[in-house]
This record gives sequence, structure tokens and C-alpha cells, in this order.
Amino acid sequence: MPLAVFTSPGPLLFQLGPFSLRWYGLLIALAVLLGLVLATRLGKLRGIDPALIADLLPILVLAAVVGARLYYVLFEWRQYQLNWLDALAVWRGGIAIHGALLGGTAAVILYARWRRLAFWNLLDVLLPSVALGQAIGRWGNFFNSEAFGLPTDLPWRLTIPLANRPLDFLDQATFHPTFLYESLWNLGVLALLLVLFFRGVRGRINLPAGALSCVYLIAYSAGRLWIEGLRIDPLCLLGSPPDCAGGLRMAQLMSLLLISLGAFGLSWLYGRQQPLPDPSRPRQQP
Repeated sequence: MPLAVFTSPGPLLFQLGPFSLRWYGLLIALAVLLGLVLATRLGKLRGIDPALIADLLPILVLAAVVGARLYYVLFEWRQYQLNWLDALAVWRGGIAIHGALLGGTAAVILYARWRRLAFWNLLDVLLPSVALGQAIGRWGNFFNSEAFGLPTDLPWRLTIPLANRPLDFLDQATFHPTFLYESLWNLGVLALLLVLFFRGVRGRINLPAGALSCVYLIAYSAGRLWIEGLRIDPLCLLGSPPDCAGGLRMAQLMSLLLISLGAFGLSWLYGRQQPLPDPSRPRQQP
């Protein structure tokens, strides 16, 4: 007997004449608002002026959205080469979190350099909000009936309209709700980061600047690594979905890279007991 069968009501929340509000846009706005509240609170505990967080937010969101869209379009250019203006339609879905992380990180580096802030200290207070935003944003995939997994008849499953099914799976109606898997995983990552953050603030654990960022890289990427293996619409380095010519899925490759970077960062902090190099500060010439 089904435990939970998810069926999207459609991407539109409501439409009034030419004006329409999409679930995807509403969820992004909600994620930004809640992320600002959370990052502001954490920033205060790390001695960061709330006004600096508020000033960074629009820059960070813009850089993340642009990075996420560019990353996605780069690997899915065959969808847009006949009408490249469609590449600008972010509200229809089609963004990649790793592109958002790259774009957002670049923005934080430049902002930290501009405002003379410690990069890792700033990033540590932002990443819990990123995890929260990812948990919320994944529901946009649900409403758009996209980014789902392989066919399944498990008690929890996602019904996909015929128009949204890949040609190879037209005869299948229910699929793994990978949006739900990743949303729940990201909530777990958020809980882990907050527990570590507050234990560090209270002096119960040694949590040098950058350690929380490294934990995020490992924890988020570990979940994305296995969830991506269920998806039938991956971005491919070689080949095309669903198997990417033998499994070369960009999200999995990026996840392995980020896990390695996080592990290296933690070994640097706790093994060498050295602070992480600050990429926002130019290297001094000998």
C-alpha cells in the first residue's frame, strides 16, 4: 500500500492576466529570506556586522543564480542552441547547484576582499543558510516535475506527467522522488552544521575558521554522490542521459572533488594545525 505518492499540482501557483507566480520563484524567495535571518544570527555570534550580511545577500544571490544557470546551460547547450534566449528563462527550472556554489564562492571572495573580512569566517556563517536554501529549493523540482529518479514502485514515489517523462521511460508513471531525498539530506546537513557551530561558539569543541565549510563540502557531497546515481537526467561530461556513456556524471565527479577538498581542509586544520589560506587576501611577495 502506498505510503506517500507525490503528484505535482503544476509549476504555477496562480496566474492573474499576464502576471503569474511560479512555485520555483516563490521557493527561491523564501529560501533567501530565511537564509538572511539565519546567516545574520550566526554572523553576530562570529562578530560579523549584520549589515555586512545584508549587503552581501543580493550580490550572492545574483552570482549564485548566474553561476547555476551558466553551468547548466553549458552542459545542456543542445537544448538551447536553436533558441538561445531560452537559456535566460531561469524560472522554468534548469539550474545546477555546483554552478551556484562556484558563482557564490567567487562573490564571497570578492566581497570579503572588498570589505576586508576574513573569508573562511564569513563562509562558515553562510553555508548553513546554503544548506537550508537547498532543502527548500529542491521542492521547486517537484513542482516543475523535473530532476526525478529511476522508475520505482516503492511505497514512496513520485508521479510524473507523460509530457515530462524522457522518451526511454514513457511507459513508466512513478519514479524515485530524488527531490525529496536531497531535501531531507540537506536538512540533515543543516542540523549537523548548526550543532557544530553552536558547540564551537560555546567552546565545547575546537572549530577553527573554515572547518564548518569543510564539513559542509563533505556532508553535502556525500549525499549528492549517491542521489545523483538515481537520477535519469544528469549533466554529463561525456555521452548523454540517462547513463552518460558509462557513468561520467558531472555532479558525481564534482562531489568527489569537493569531498577531497573538504577532507584536505580538515587535515590541514587539525593535522597540520594551520589556518586555511585566505583566498580573499592577495599573497604577499617575498
